[in-house]
Amino acid sequence: MFQLREQGAWSRDGDSGWMLAALEDLNKVPLWSSDQRHETRLATMVLPGLLPGACGTPLISLLLVCCLLPPGAPGQQFPLKVEVQSPVVPAGGSFLVNCSTDCPNPNLITLETSLSKEPVGNGLGWAAFQLFNVTGDTQVLCSGFCNGVQMIGFSIITVYRFPERVELLPLPRWQPVGENLTLRCQVAGGAPRRNLTVVLLRGEEELSRQPAVGEPAEVTVTMLASRDHHLANFSCHTELDLRPGGLGLFQNSSAPRQLQTFALPATTPHLTVPRFLEVGTTWSVNCTLDGLFPASEVQVHLALGNQMLNSTVESHENTITATATATASMEQEGAQETVCNMTLANVSWEARENITIYSFQGPILNLSEPSAPEGTAVTVTCLAGPRVQVTLDGIPAPAPGQPVQFQLNATETEDRRIFFCSATLRVDGEILHRNSSVQLRVLYGPKIDQAKCPQRLTWKDRTTHVLQCQARGNPDPTLHCFQEGSRLEVPIGIPFLVRLNHNGTYSCKAASSRGTHTITVVMNVLDQNARAVSIVLGVSAVLGVVTICAALLYVFGVHRHGSIYHVNQGSTSFPLTSRQPQESVGEDPS
Repeated sequence: MFQLREQGAWSRDGDSGWMLAALEDLNKVPLWSSDQRHETRLATMVLPGLLPGACGTPLISLLLVCCLLPPGAPGQQFPLKVEVQSPVVPAGGSFLVNCSTDCPNPNLITLETSLSKEPVGNGLGWAAFQLFNVTGDTQVLCSGFCNGVQMIGFSIITVYRFPERVELLPLPRWQPVGENLTLRCQVAGGAPRRNLTVVLLRGEEELSRQPAVGEPAEVTVTMLASRDHHLANFSCHTELDLRPGGLGLFQNSSAPRQLQTFALPATTPHLTVPRFLEVGTTWSVNCTLDGLFPASEVQVHLALGNQMLNSTVESHENTITATATATASMEQEGAQETVCNMTLANVSWEARENITIYSFQGPILNLSEPSAPEGTAVTVTCLAGPRVQVTLDGIPAPAPGQPVQFQLNATETEDRRIFFCSATLRVDGEILHRNSSVQLRVLYGPKIDQAKCPQRLTWKDRTTHVLQCQARGNPDPTLHCFQEGSRLEVPIGIPFLVRLNHNGTYSCKAASSRGTHTITVVMNVLDQNARAVSIVLGVSAVLGVVTICAALLYVFGVHRHGSIYHVNQGSTSFPLTSRQPQESVGEDPS
């Protein structure tokens, strides 16, 4: 009868060889024990008359037979040990197996496996084999005899593979903000699966960690898209953890995929254009849209009719503004449509505005002679383009598109006259106005205005005065005043100090290329010393008169005192007579 004894796993401990450790139950076949030691299963079987070739039977059947062996069979004190170079082997790799026993008299030690093998050495109580091309998890079985009792030991070999494909399935080209987004990662291959984990990442942030289940394994996670996810990189990451088997943590990542999120505005673009535009003028188009995200990703197209406009686009937060300049051409004359189209995430917004392009030629105002000599006939003409009505100094043209003109005789009074011409054009129910003006210059000779140039002046010596004198003419004349005889020039229009030598007659002459004009001005300068003499003479005369009067009064007073008059009161018929006074007695004659 067969007997099977579960012995455990061996691990190398310095130079003392392989040490036996406790194993788990045979029915539970782990990749490795929790203390990361190499797992080895050993059994000693007692099979009287069993041929050595019996170990060539299928391994599972043999193990079932061995499980029927009762414990305590002879020979168990000398187990057959299976030492494996590494219990975890890469797919397609090779590894070394050593079968050994402490039996003092062993024989027929061999290795039973379905893999390709090659003996690499043997000795008393041991035999070593090299196994090749491991493609999947397998078991190796060592067998031998000790004192006629068959010994069996086995070990489980685990094969690992890295994932053949790790892929994050494509993301939507544009993901609306506020809607659910499902990330899907597919992993093909990879073993052992119980040690393979799939991680979904946003940048370096871990979103989900799940085991790889199925072939291919698909791991999903659902999230709510937000503006913060715009231009974020998402990836899929696998971890094959072989650290319990003495190896490392093997990682693999998919190519990252970038997500673009968007939010739509609730309004349409605001398009600003002029209502009317004249041919040949440059104008500006402005188109603005608020409330969309991301504004920097918006595509803008501006067009005038069939002409695409080169636009400059600027974005600020959730607002985008597009501007363009254009020059209206004659071919575009008439009603046109300006279009602003904005596109984001395959969604378009459009605004349209009508614009009328017109041609307004004129008014053109001409003089037959802008500078006409006095007495010349001058023709004034105003004209404009088609459909334009012109009016010249209140005189309208017979019909739109026709000129208007009149003729005049150039005189001095017409010099510097300004002529006005107004033009009107009806465009799309509106009347547009435009004006033009021109000035006529009449060439005439110089003339001195006698009302502004007095011919007789009386000034005092050593006083300041201004000689006001003006002359007109075209071209403007020069004016000079010279004293006759001395040729002394008196400044005109500026203050000067009047002296006695300014007294005299002056010839004031205005001159230009059209001729000359002369008037005479008399300047009388009074000497301030003559006035003082007059005052002295007046005072002397007054004093002389006073002196004479005083003398007369004196003489009259002396004569009055020397004569006595008597009145005869007895008769009134006699006239008064003069008597000599009687001499007083005793007095000297007077």
